[in-house]
Amino acid sequence: MHNELIKFVRDTYATDDFIPLHVPTFNGNEKAYVNNTIESTFVSSVGQYVNDFEAHIERYTGAGKAVATVNGTAALHTALYMAGVQAGDLVITQALTFVATCNALFHMGAQPIFVDVSKVSLGLCPQAMAKYLQQFAKLNAQGECIHKITGQRIKAVIPMHTFGHPVEMDELIAECLRWNLVLVEDAAESLGSFYKGKHTGSLGEFSAISFNGNKVVTTGGGGMVLCRDPDVGLHTKHVTTTAKVPHPYEFYHDEAGFNYRMPNLNAALGCAQMEVLPTFLEQKRELAAHYATFFAGSDFQFVQEPEYAKSNYWLNAIICPDVASRNLMLEKTNASGVMTRPIWQLMHRLPMFKDALRGDLSVSEWVEAHLINLPSSPVGK
Repeated sequence: MHNELIKFVRDTYATDDFIPLHVPTFNGNEKAYVNNTIESTFVSSVGQYVNDFEAHIERYTGAGKAVATVNGTAALHTALYMAGVQAGDLVITQALTFVATCNALFHMGAQPIFVDVSKVSLGLCPQAMAKYLQQFAKLNAQGECIHKITGQRIKAVIPMHTFGHPVEMDELIAECLRWNLVLVEDAAESLGSFYKGKHTGSLGEFSAISFNGNKVVTTGGGGMVLCRDPDVGLHTKHVTTTAKVPHPYEFYHDEAGFNYRMPNLNAALGCAQMEVLPTFLEQKRELAAHYATFFAGSDFQFVQEPEYAKSNYWLNAIICPDVASRNLMLEKTNASGVMTRPIWQLMHRLPMFKDALRGDLSVSEWVEAHLINLPSSPVGK
């Protein structure tokens, strides 16, 4: 199968050169807008493109307010801060995620609780979360969710929309309401993905998007906080700009804040990318369908969007029949110049999170042992 896949990918991308996992495409107004920022000298965090980019994202996602940041980790850090997560708190998330999800918690002094993922979405499993909470959580007199063993407050839940496939949001929202938990979506990978017609990142109280170079839309480096409440969003924007109170010349800051604002230079790139996002998504869905047809009838299962969702198919993936076939596929494709990758090592296997609280992670471990990501850059027509 690996020889057939190598030929298939090379034919799809029409090249004998190295084929990366995901690269940006710049065929629109990117150069014109970036050059405009240089000519204007407004290349830092003050500039119209930042406001325009936020407005683009608000219109597209339906968020109450979007706040641009320097990267996705800063966006998630800000979202958790605004959600009221504090040092010593516990936050439920998945072990099957990119490390940035947990790094944001670490830098706040909060700790993760790892709960299993769903085979339906590859994201946080509502049933696994409900089972963990029933066993280990209680509500105190103030209505706070408390871990029965450690006595710590469980403040929030972070589901991650893995590879752009939306998690089962209705069920997660119901559990959050039952246990008074704040839902913060890690939508880093899911710009262009919809859950029952609603854009990912618009269902939780806060969410974070990434515009890293390998995402569907890139600003080089950048992120965005989505806030459901527009007024809270204005406060979030204030916090990300060092909480400086506007004044003609005085420097006065009315609370502790972050210096997390996205530079105008990056936002200009994002504005141009948003203009062609529909084309990117169409091309990526066609590529996913092409892969699905190729793997149909084989021992390798192509990962498709859940029935309730429309995915951006950020990274295409297959489930291999066993660990040996997975390892052989990784070895042969990469040796031939076709980049494939295993999924991230589970967070509880990393030294800084090895002692974290966790439930049964058997599905996460199964996915880790069987999944491979395939080249997923949009293919131009």
